[in-house]
Amino acid sequence: MYDNLIVEKKEHIAYIIINRPNQLNALNKATILELHNALSDADEDKNIGVIILTGSGEKSFVAGADIKEFADFSISQGGELAMNGQKTLFTFLENLGTPVIAAVNGFALGGGLELAMSAHIRVASSNARMGLPEVSLGVIPGYGGTQRLPQLVGKGKANELIFTAGMIKADEALQWGLVNYVVEPTELMSKCEEIANKILPNSPMAIRSAIAAVNAGFENGVNGFEKEIEEFGKCFGTSEFKEGTTAFLEKRKPNFRG
Repeated sequence: MYDNLIVEKKEHIAYIIINRPNQLNALNKATILELHNALSDADEDKNIGVIILTGSGEKSFVAGADIKEFADFSISQGGELAMNGQKTLFTFLENLGTPVIAAVNGFALGGGLELAMSAHIRVASSNARMGLPEVSLGVIPGYGGTQRLPQLVGKGKANELIFTAGMIKADEALQWGLVNYVVEPTELMSKCEEIANKILPNSPMAIRSAIAAVNAGFENGVNGFEKEIEEFGKCFGTSEFKEGTTAFLEKRKPNFRG
């Protein structure tokens, strides 16, 4: 079905694995489009409650964008590349209603780090290395890196990482707040599954609303508090709210997927 991805679905979890090992899983246009389609498919699958996104092998999550594809681009082509990439994948992923956990194994550089930052939760293996090296190529991050990195780590640290084109190790990324957890490479998937299994018993509709409300707080011209009120109100019209409150009053566990 996919040339550059492996997609597996098991027990309410979809695993999307970027599979271009010879290119260290670098993102080309075809892979970006395939990721959009795989994420969209998993999001529409009522049986899927969490998506785990990772790269094949232990060397690399995603080592960046495929530079061969745009080395000779003009100004307008460069702008179009960033706009289409953000719309097709990075912003799309951030606003997906199904929670996405990025399992960051090895290198997450440039577009790779931007992809991980678009996910809702990040878990890194202890051998992970993260950075935005774009300025060393005479360009800046174009897939949301200049916006999401400051949101996660603050303006000063973001400036330092972007301006130096440097790489940080997993434990430093944890200190900065760039990742939620750091584990040994052999424990990476089990840690992501552990988080997924804490998410799965909860209301899928409420989680969808929570994602929308949290994201609204970072959008220019959008009042996050107003969005929260709107999403909070919408929850009252769902069968999952009825099930959740009834289960609470009946002192039993809710069954949101029944």
